Amino acid sequence: MRQDIPVAPVLKGGETVGWAFLTSDFVGTTGYSGKPIHVVAAVDKDAVLTGVQLVEHSEPIVLIGIPDAKVQRLTQSYAGLDLKAEAAAGGSAHELDIISGATVTIMVIDDSIVRGGLKVARALGLGGLAPLTASGPQRQVNSELRTTEDWLTLAGDGSIRALTLDVGQINNAFAKSGDAKAARRREKGPETDTYIDMKAALVSVPSIGLSLLGEAEYANLENWLEEGEHAILVAGHGRYSFKGSGYVRGGIFDRIQLIQGDRSVRFFDKQHRRLGTVAAGGAPSFTELDIFKIPADSGFDPAAPWRLQLLAQRATGPVEKSFLTFDLGYRLPEKYLQPLATAADTAAEEAAAKAALWQRIWLDRKIEVGVLAAMLTVLTAVFFFQFQWTRNERFLFWFRMGFLTMTLVFLGWYANAQLSVVNLMALAGALKEGFTWDAFLLDPMIFILWFSVAAALVFWGRGAYCGWLCPFGALQELTNKVARALKVPQWELPWGLHERLWPVKYMIFFGLFGISLASIPLAESFAEVEPFKTAIILKFARAWPFVVFAIGLLIIGLFVERFYCRYLCPLGAALAIPARIRMFDWLKRYHECGHPCRTCSNDCPVQAIHPTGEINPNECVNCLHCQVLYQSGTKCPVVMRKLKSRKAFEARNKESFKAPPVAAAKPAMKKEKVNV
Repeated sequence: MRQDIPVAPVLKGGETVGWAFLTSDFVGTTGYSGKPIHVVAAVDKDAVLTGVQLVEHSEPIVLIGIPDAKVQRLTQSYAGLDLKAEAAAGGSAHELDIISGATVTIMVIDDSIVRGGLKVARALGLGGLAPLTASGPQRQVNSELRTTEDWLTLAGDGSIRALTLDVGQINNAFAKSGDAKAARRREKGPETDTYIDMKAALVSVPSIGLSLLGEAEYANLENWLEEGEHAILVAGHGRYSFKGSGYVRGGIFDRIQLIQGDRSVRFFDKQHRRLGTVAAGGAPSFTELDIFKIPADSGFDPAAPWRLQLLAQRATGPVEKSFLTFDLGYRLPEKYLQPLATAADTAAEEAAAKAALWQRIWLDRKIEVGVLAAMLTVLTAVFFFQFQWTRNERFLFWFRMGFLTMTLVFLGWYANAQLSVVNLMALAGALKEGFTWDAFLLDPMIFILWFSVAAALVFWGRGAYCGWLCPFGALQELTNKVARALKVPQWELPWGLHERLWPVKYMIFFGLFGISLASIPLAESFAEVEPFKTAIILKFARAWPFVVFAIGLLIIGLFVERFYCRYLCPLGAALAIPARIRMFDWLKRYHECGHPCRTCSNDCPVQAIHPTGEINPNECVNCLHCQVLYQSGTKCPVVMRKLKSRKAFEARNKESFKAPPVAAAKPAMKKEKVNV
């Protein structure tokens, strides 16, 4: 193993014949999952890849809809790739093979293998490749030059570059590709018809931007771009669109990418703006006019040559497609450049790259983040207005079952957003070794959940997460509800035994925490006492001892609701410790609770209410069942007595307000005349 470069020697007969490396050690390319795709590759002394193997990925598209073996075969096909040719061609000497339905994922794998291989070959000097170094005077864009030119002048001096393909050229290209199906499905019409006429210009250069965009639009562009960012204008017309429609579904423009050396930049919808018209005089009309932002962390150098690669596709079946790539080369004319005054700050570049990485991951997972934010908003509303939410027992039951199902299926099995005591051990290790936010921001779902848990501990204690947002807790409760529906007998532990089992989870937590102070990897091994990885992250696709352990806990949970949560969960113990700091007591109680009424303590699903009536915040999961009973006119003796008294009072008032009976009128007496 080399000490300076993370590569390992490949030996044959005791002699080093090549070097093995992990692509994620050299490039931070991420896919739809927002996580790196890990590929192990080996390169020989002639800078030729001798073996490639996909070892780990988290791509939902591949995991759900496409056989893993298909992706493995494609990855292994990179064996034999000549990195010398890739270096000469800027990473495009090979033909890009695409699996339909996973275009972006395969492009990410391709980018990881080629860029990672080139970095290793240059670092080791394989095949005569030397590290990239600046030769001659370094240059930068002259921001003081702000002259404007017409379209013809800009096209003539190279400020605007073009890629033009007609129908005949695209048909011939697919005919030579070796794909018989694609060759047969020829583009119809005259061969001289325009297939695509694509123009590109670096409009972040002031003179070019002012000429093509005009003063007002260029001012908007300057406001849009942050420090170190650049922008290109891409215009086109013809039968083929360089944008396509894939970006509407996935947020990524998969038909174009910018390539400079061994770096590539793909554009997202947030990095895109439409342009109405070209301001330069004499400009032709276009059906597509779009501006794309080049991120600061991409390492783009406006003074160096680059190319815009177009991915042309042709349908060969109901879902199958064939792909070809065409390059539009670009070099900024010398008149826009001047000598660079200062060297780049590498520390600032590294910080910017880390920030851009987690920001890109958050952008990739924006839908999941949005759904989680909606769930947290709804749950917060439930807790703040719990008195109104718990008036109807049936409504609360089905709402809770629906929310727990969403927690299990979406947060757990889909988004893998299961918190773990391992997260806390990693935090402790980071605080000991030097804390930075970057590592914790790489997983937006986990970060948001921990942030919400921290806030919930102040208001409601541990129950907000354990009772509503924990996927394994949801799995336990849902399976127990199914068991109850099937008349599976429920076991209620005697209070004395139940109370003495509480400390077990605290012992487990403190044991794991103590081990983590000595060795975090060892603590992570012992943290398998949590069945979360088996049941939620890996969905039971694991070695049989782990599966038996997880299923065993779920089986016990059929008879004792949330058995694991009550007695064994170290994460629950860790959250219960600061639960005492909560500022409010939201769960309402009567003076009669426990004195002598025990309805709530007998009905509490996790026995978190003492026989004397107090709710233990360390054990309560905020299911709100006690709040339903608090308002129940058929179960709570206090409410029943109040209702009875009210009825009696209303009855008495009704009786007292009745009008007295009207007496019958007496007949008038007849007066007699008396003579005196």
